[in-house]
Amino acid sequence: MKLFQPITLKDTTIRNRIVMAPMCQYQADDDGFVQPWHLTHYTSRSIGGVGLIIVEATGIERRGRLSGNCLGIYHDEHIEGLERIATWGRMNGAVMGIQLSHGGRKGHGDSLIGPSAISADPQRYPVPQELTDEGIDQLLMLWKEAAGRAREAGFDMIQLHGAHGYLLHSFLSPIANQRQDQYGGSPENRRRLLMRVVQSVKEEWPDDRLLSVRLSAVDYVSGGLTLEDTSATVIALKEAGVDIIDISSGGIVPALIDAFPGYQVTLAQAVKAASSLPTIAVGRLDSLDLAESVVASGHADFVALGRALLRDPHWVLRSTEQLADVPWPESYNRARRHS
Repeated sequence: MKLFQPITLKDTTIRNRIVMAPMCQYQADDDGFVQPWHLTHYTSRSIGGVGLIIVEATGIERRGRLSGNCLGIYHDEHIEGLERIATWGRMNGAVMGIQLSHGGRKGHGDSLIGPSAISADPQRYPVPQELTDEGIDQLLMLWKEAAGRAREAGFDMIQLHGAHGYLLHSFLSPIANQRQDQYGGSPENRRRLLMRVVQSVKEEWPDDRLLSVRLSAVDYVSGGLTLEDTSATVIALKEAGVDIIDISSGGIVPALIDAFPGYQVTLAQAVKAASSLPTIAVGRLDSLDLAESVVASGHADFVALGRALLRDPHWVLRSTEQLADVPWPESYNRARRHS
């Protein structure tokens, strides 16, 4: 099955096409430090055979975390715990990524920031403060510093969170971004912050390690991002040196979404066709047959699992126990049933 075949990008070989999607665990302490929960959570999925593990949204500053118990990467002291996650996962054969994030107008607390003074949802979030040029420059430095800490922690990949209504997505979407300066208006201007973040991160991130961006391809509301907008952004990201694109959708404002199994695959397929970038598809792909069809058809290069891996850390092992050419951890082979 192609799903369980390795793939090499740059100098990194990923043992299969299964990605553990970044999922907030809400288990950090009040200042974003790694806890034993995180070590158990991520290590168990690496033992379970996942090819690429992306650590949950990790805030580049305290107010950028998505909750008061989300991980942070804004202190040098955060490096030690994050390094243990990266090291333990890699020891068990997984490629280890970390998602660098800023919640923006959907962040934690009252001092929210965004491209414009427009609430993400008046029932849940206050009106954010519109970012100034000086504020943007300060954020670029925070992203750069976070990338340096991710490098020191030993991660193989950084993923920038540009989806689900958080800061980078809010600049991309005309729903949230109504600026009249160099960061607003045209699609090129609205993607300017994201492109500058990529440039800042690459100042600290080695060229031989992987760089990914997660995007919401569409906003599901009139006047929001379209697939054509996102395809153009992905082409620009490829030219800027991004290696992997992760395609999700929605989150800029509350919207009705028909989330059937595989509902986002056509979005990933379209982006891959437009850019030829290695692409991650996500969205209720926990059926083995469906996951295999996505990769075998070439619609995407990877399949990201979320809830399926929360339910079953050994989803990959269970799915491969009768495939003799897929290696298992030596200690678990006694439980394997070959055909």
